[in-house]
Amino acid sequence: MELGVCYFPEHWDRSLWAEDARRMVDLGLSVVRIGEFAWSCIEPAPGQFDWDWYDRAIDMLASAGLDLILCTPTATPPKWLVDTHPDILCHDRHGRPRRFGSRRHYCFSSSTYRAESARITTALAERYGQHEAVIAWQTDNELGCHDTVRSYSPAAEAAFRIWLAERHGDVDALNAAWGTVFWSQTYRSFDEVDLPNLTVTEPNPSHVLDFYRFSSDQLIAYNKMQVDILRAHSPGRDVLHNFMGLFTDFDHFQLGVDIDIAGWDSYPLGFLDVGPYAREDKAAYMRQGHPDFAGFHHDLYRNCGRGRFGIIEQQPGPVNWARNNPAPLDGMVRLWGHETAAHGAELSCIFRWRQAPFAQEQMHAGLLRPDSQPATAHGEIAQLAKELETPDSTPSSPRIALVFSYDSQWMTEIQPQGRSWSTIKLAMEWYSAARGLGLSLDIVAPGAPLDAYDLVLVPSLLHVSDAALQAFEATSADIIFAPRSGSKTESLQIPDTLAPGPLQSLIPLKVTRSESFPPTHVETGQLGDKTVTGHTWLDHVETELTPLAQTETGTGLLYRSGRVSLFTTCPNRAFLQAVLGDICADRGIRTIDLPAGVRLIEHGRRRVVVNYNASDQQVPALGIEHLPPAGVANLSES
Repeated sequence: MELGVCYFPEHWDRSLWAEDARRMVDLGLSVVRIGEFAWSCIEPAPGQFDWDWYDRAIDMLASAGLDLILCTPTATPPKWLVDTHPDILCHDRHGRPRRFGSRRHYCFSSSTYRAESARITTALAERYGQHEAVIAWQTDNELGCHDTVRSYSPAAEAAFRIWLAERHGDVDALNAAWGTVFWSQTYRSFDEVDLPNLTVTEPNPSHVLDFYRFSSDQLIAYNKMQVDILRAHSPGRDVLHNFMGLFTDFDHFQLGVDIDIAGWDSYPLGFLDVGPYAREDKAAYMRQGHPDFAGFHHDLYRNCGRGRFGIIEQQPGPVNWARNNPAPLDGMVRLWGHETAAHGAELSCIFRWRQAPFAQEQMHAGLLRPDSQPATAHGEIAQLAKELETPDSTPSSPRIALVFSYDSQWMTEIQPQGRSWSTIKLAMEWYSAARGLGLSLDIVAPGAPLDAYDLVLVPSLLHVSDAALQAFEATSADIIFAPRSGSKTESLQIPDTLAPGPLQSLIPLKVTRSESFPPTHVETGQLGDKTVTGHTWLDHVETELTPLAQTETGTGLLYRSGRVSLFTTCPNRAFLQAVLGDICADRGIRTIDLPAGVRLIEHGRRRVVVNYNASDQQVPALGIEHLPPAGVANLSES
């Protein structure tokens, strides 16, 4: 894994550039990412390009021996472009333009902005596409950040109507798919369809779902436009994008088809503060981040990138954007680096080189303080650079897959039925339960081939597509489904056969009633001699199967038919781990009851153990007698 840094030469006096480049190399860095917000510096007026400063910055960094990732600067269109073409602006769900003065102030459906983005991308690729130091391009920056995937602009409305016509063919098909006979919503033509905002009460859920899908498609098409230009003018270079944590507003698997490397921006402390974690976890891991936040996204984005991924922005200290912004525990920046490498990453870039003393991110730490003196993480990166091993080219081959569906995430956002339900939260809980047993996972899209796995976890798949069903039927793996599985059609209706819909070919039962519960309620039952509990949801079923776990009143909590298991409630960690442990034992998969906050990462021949706790830990099962806070143990060497 190479180490890199995000640098903004336009922020600093040119007299600093050469010294900055020298210090980066001395620290052990080899890659620099630049240019993601530099449009107004590159083109200060329409058609008037100032290449001199950018040429000098690129040549200065390259002459120091650094490789470059250049970014298209389309996340921040300049003021002159907004003033000339106000139609490029994104509109919020209240129909108000999202104005200039921050970033990401554009709409993916604006044909004007697509043309301007193509123009600036082409200009950059033509000028620097053959530069020997340019090894990769990043498209835009954090696509969709700040709630900008879904725009409610006039341009989006016009594009949405075209998208609907292409998807449904005729308006009668749309009316049937959406059930518009309900509440007298029937449409006579696609031109009558508005965007699903500003309604008196909740809009038609199928209408909203199609709008979410449309918005995802618009973003993906916009990104592909840039990718195609970069490939044409800069052949042989990788094209990547920097995804975000806990972000599900577009389908990352679909966008990943168009790029070479799935990058993502890792901010463990910021996302612990704003994420869906229990209060006790936020207290225990305040300076470390949740022990499965980074791992979950590493394994998700590795598969979005078809085996290739990296960190494009790694948190080095306090950030500026969370509700509370503590500093990392000493050693955590080093630990995050080792963990990233152990999951198979090609690159990890620290954000940023020097802390800015101005503007919105002036409280965001860097490797240097604003006075250019080393910040706390500087020494940890120096240590990490010396410790990183020669890359292990052996591919990852986990025996367990977790299926994650962006479409199901959107369905449950639109109709959660219970306020405690969260598809991404459940996926992370199931991932965490497996990782707590020392298991390694791939996170895959619905319909991905499953024949390489012995166990498949499906924590939230409301709509089971034909491709997903075929993958489930074709694999010989054990499969564990959560409640609500197969409970919706593609258009967000209840299946004619009721839930679990097409999965009834795998497990013979039918859901006749569903309940959702507040956080204060749990369902308690028995699994053999174990008392187990579930939360959030309960499906009541008709079946001739005998439940493996049930309540005192006989309500089934877990059913199994052959190699297929289905929970009717959201199992708590002990309940799920008990089921996982039994199946793994039958399949010959070793499990380890790891201490809370300790994780084992196995990738190829590499085996690394990390300690997310603020206290020493022992892991006797792995021969570890002492693992300090933020400690890393490389078992590959033993």
